[in-house]
Amino acid sequence: MTLLIIAYLGGALTILSPCILPILPFVFARAGQPFVRSTLPMLAGMAATFALVATLAAIGGSWVIRANEYGRLAAIVLLALFGASLLSPRIASTFARPIVDLGNNLINATGGGRGTTTVKSALLLGVATGLLWAPCAGPILGLVLTGAALQGANLQTTFLLIAYAAGAASSLAVALLVGGKLFAAMKRSLGLGDRIRQVLGAAVLAGVAVIALGLDTSLLARISYASTASLEQAVLDRLHAKPLGGASSELASNDVMIAAADAKQPFRSDLPVEGYAPSLDGAVEWLNSTPLTTEQLRGKVVLVDFWTYSCINCIRTIPYVRAWAEKYADQGLVVIGVHAPEFAFEKKIDNVKKAIGDFQIGYPVAIDNDYSIWRAFENSYWPAAYLIDAKGQIRYHHFGEGNYNRTEKAIQDLLREAGSQTTASVPVVPDAKGVEAGPDLGNIRSGETYLGYEQAANFASPEGLQADTAHNYSIAEPGLNGWGLSGTWTIGRDQATLDQPGGGITYRFSARDLHLVLGPGAGGKPIRFQVKIDGKAPGPDHGSDIDANGNGTVTATRLYQLVRQSGTVAARNFEISFLDPGVQAYAFTFG
Repeated sequence: MTLLIIAYLGGALTILSPCILPILPFVFARAGQPFVRSTLPMLAGMAATFALVATLAAIGGSWVIRANEYGRLAAIVLLALFGASLLSPRIASTFARPIVDLGNNLINATGGGRGTTTVKSALLLGVATGLLWAPCAGPILGLVLTGAALQGANLQTTFLLIAYAAGAASSLAVALLVGGKLFAAMKRSLGLGDRIRQVLGAAVLAGVAVIALGLDTSLLARISYASTASLEQAVLDRLHAKPLGGASSELASNDVMIAAADAKQPFRSDLPVEGYAPSLDGAVEWLNSTPLTTEQLRGKVVLVDFWTYSCINCIRTIPYVRAWAEKYADQGLVVIGVHAPEFAFEKKIDNVKKAIGDFQIGYPVAIDNDYSIWRAFENSYWPAAYLIDAKGQIRYHHFGEGNYNRTEKAIQDLLREAGSQTTASVPVVPDAKGVEAGPDLGNIRSGETYLGYEQAANFASPEGLQADTAHNYSIAEPGLNGWGLSGTWTIGRDQATLDQPGGGITYRFSARDLHLVLGPGAGGKPIRFQVKIDGKAPGPDHGSDIDANGNGTVTATRLYQLVRQSGTVAARNFEISFLDPGVQAYAFTFG
């Protein structure tokens, strides 16, 4: 129930996001119409269609991609006719008779003709709008889509997506009620009914153009990158925790040491009890340790860190987790890394072993390939940290990067509560270098971008994304946060695979760091590549995995740091070309 509430609130917040702008003309064309016969069917059609399409996408079949492309094309044509009909009912008379009837139905649905509003036409308009709606993937929608990717299409995924769409429909309904009264007042006082209808028609055509040109998922997504993220994260933080007895899930002391009122009394942390820690059973293998159980760990303070080795956010957290494991090991802290894979290649235990060696991880790591521990903790994030006290109770959690001082303060509190003589000390400051260094948050204007068709967005090659088939692509100058391929590639569910040498990837980004998850493919043969920035060798702006001339080699499937801007951060064109075939490209991340 909590997740349903979170999903609903996340949908309601989309009214504040610029990504809602392209569909607003379609929605506000209903302003002033009867709510039950017009507005409600349209919003219901929009919500149901979006939930259905998003649920089917979790299946991951290429037929879903193709069907959605055809559906979007039909919706664009339908709504373009709708907008033209609003501009002038006479336009419809130039079409063949079946299209005339359809146009007349749409005109009647908005009050532009003499007919009455029909539920059927309003529902049809809602279905078309739902096919075109591409909400920005903020933290809440990201939570829902991550669950869908891990668990596939199921009733829970469908209900969460329906709740998200219903939240968006609710906020749009409120906006419509206000807009309807405003339009009605303008018609009465100014006699501008025809002009208002024509303005709406022009707005609808503009919305169709924005969507047809892909600006709804590139330009507006960039504008929306952080527009509602803080609000959504606040909702998640408030509703996700499950404290007992109504205690707050926030760290009450907030990084300030509070002395005990009576030094003779045992120390008791202000951290709330969020529930008992679930079992650690279900790991397919343990590394750096024999299998551990919650019973064995009773009496210890345990930090459970969910991670996966190609996740940039996890990589930047590792230096802190590693430092805590070393600093507090003698005082009763046990750190357990739970490796829950995002991509199929991360399920290969040899890959994880190599990553553990590369990151110098010495604490126990549970290989959670079946997501048994992930589900037991009801987790939804990479990275995610859970602190368990000596009695086996979860007392603190943190999702994502950051708040390291707060987490370390919670560790100290629980160790003191368990009887350790731990005192307040200066927080750890790891010597993080290369890809492990913290992000330049003030200059990030690009977000994580997947190259597999299941989650691909902002694809700018003019040939369009062709799923599960070899295709020759081209790319010229993508807009900011747009990307494309050149050469012959096969785009699969999780990755794009280069079929012939000489192919490349282009991305227009704005961030200090650019990373790309790459692998050598099934053969494992090293693959040479060269990087250019704005058409030139990167020089001092090269990342840790290439030299100043942009040369590098893919030797293992992992995250590669390819760009670190050394001066002022600005929007740049990134190009990578591969001299050998077979490379697999998974996702861009930025820092």
